[in-house]
This record gives sequence, structure tokens and C-alpha cells, in this order.
Amino acid sequence: MSAATTAPHPTGRPVISTGRPGGARRGRRRSHLQGAGLPWILPAVVLIVGLIYFSIGFTGYVATLDWNGFILSSPTHVGTANFTKMVGDTVFWNAIWHTAYFYVITFTVQTAIGFVFAAIMHSRVRLGAIYKVIIFVPTVLAPATMAPVFRQIFDVDGQFNWLLSHVGLDALTRPWLAESSTAMGVVMAITIWQWTGLTFILFYAAMSQIEPEILEAARIDGAGSVRTLWSIVWPMCRGTTSALAMLGLIGALKTFDIPYLVTKGGPNHGTEFLGTYIYQTMVQQKHFGYAAAISVALLMLAIAGGVLMSVRNRRAEGR
Repeated sequence: MSAATTAPHPTGRPVISTGRPGGARRGRRRSHLQGAGLPWILPAVVLIVGLIYFSIGFTGYVATLDWNGFILSSPTHVGTANFTKMVGDTVFWNAIWHTAYFYVITFTVQTAIGFVFAAIMHSRVRLGAIYKVIIFVPTVLAPATMAPVFRQIFDVDGQFNWLLSHVGLDALTRPWLAESSTAMGVVMAITIWQWTGLTFILFYAAMSQIEPEILEAARIDGAGSVRTLWSIVWPMCRGTTSALAMLGLIGALKTFDIPYLVTKGGPNHGTEFLGTYIYQTMVQQKHFGYAAAISVALLMLAIAGGVLMSVRNRRAEGR
């Protein structure tokens, strides 16, 4: 063991030396490594700052313009007029309302189905590997590939109405995608069909981390399967549920592909989301300034939702 010594310093402050010559070398080596690592992270820093944050700032600037998006055209500075217009826009508020209940319903149903499937797959099921593939396959299919199929299935002459007619439910047949009251239900059903596989996989992985001794102790204490799932497995999957809630919120705010490809936001804005409304306003109507204002609102909603969910998760973990 080397003893620490005190040496005078030009500033008058005592300097404590450990007597270990390697310490200074390690400090210089660490400093050298930190300096050597800077070029490696520089491209990522430039990419993030140069593209993402610059794009956010530029979108905020465009939100103050009346501009059709053409480079040769001269934009007009209108201040907060686009945001004022947005406050009185019923389509914008309907899009937020659609996003809210779309998120609640799809997240609840996906979580319930995925949790039950994961619990079943953890029991001894024959051909379990095949069931896992069947459940997960929709997750890897591109919405653009499946959209024509679903439009055909839910068409007035489609297979879904054909099935209803053949089981004696003719009164329920209707043009599912042409009515506002049913089109959103179809969009949510497709979303649940597509993303339940991901929920199932995450719950299955979380259940695999539970110690078998805990479940065995519950069975010895007389807990049945339902009681074990509700009182032990479900609380121990809380972290996975929180992660899925966050992913579901982000997915709901970014919802675009399925409603646009299947219903194009219609009928009569019945399946309009913020993403589809931004696209229609910017690309089809050429109102870049107003579309940028809606994009800023979407960003604020995402940040607020993420902060609220993080605070809620921390409080839940602290209990």
C-alpha cells in the first residue's frame, strides 16, 4: 500500500499525491480515449442536431407562414394565425378525439388478448411453436400489402357481409367502410389484428423471467390458475404493460398508414387522425403553414403524453 503525500502547488493549494505513477497515466489514457471517441459520436450528433432538431425548428417557423410549399412562391408571415385557425377547426379536434379513444380501445384489447395468449403459450400446448408464428405473422406484414385485402373483405359485397348472411345475420350487413359509425371500428380491428402479436411476444418474454418457484409456491398455497395470473403474473408484468402503454400512445399519435390506406380518413372525416389530416392539408390542399401548425400541436401532445406517462410510471414504481 502506498502512502498519500502532500506537495506544494503554485496556487498555494495543497496537492495530494497517491504515490501511484500509474494514476496519472490512467488519467491521461482516459482523457485520450474520450478525445478519440469524439469523432465516432460526431456523425450521430450532427445527424440528430442537424436533421431532427433543425426540422423541428423549421416546422415551427413554417407554422407562422401562409405558404403553398413551392420554393418559387413567396411565403407570407401570418404570425399565430394558423394556430388560431386550428383552435376553431372541428376536424382537428375530431382527429384528437379519434386518437384518444382509438388508443384506449386498441391498447386495452391488445393487452388483454396478448396477455391471455402469452399465458396459454406458457402452459403445455401442443404445436405451440406454430401458434406463436400464426399470432406474430400479422406484425411483420406491411399495411400497404394488406390494405386492399381488408377493403375487399369489408366491402358491401365483401366476404364479411357474405359470412354474416350465411349465418343468418343479414340485418347486420352494411357497407362497413362507407359509414362513419362502422369505419373506425374496422380500422381499430385491423390495428388490433396487426399489433397483438407484438404484445403477445413481449408478455411472453416477461412471463419467462418469472421464477418457477414463485408460481409453484402459489399453487402449493392453493391459488388456482386465474388467481395466479391475476395476483402474481399480472403484477410482475407491470413493466411490460407500462412499456406497451408508451408504445401504444406513440403509435396512436403517429397513426397514418392503416386509416389512410383503407379509408383515406373518411367517410366525412370519420377515421381522420392527426397524421392523415396533416398529409391531406399539406400534400393535397397545399397549406404547408397550417399543416406545420398541426404538426407542432402533435409534437406537444406527444411530449405531454410521454411526460405524464413517465411520471405515472415512477409513482407506480415508488409504491
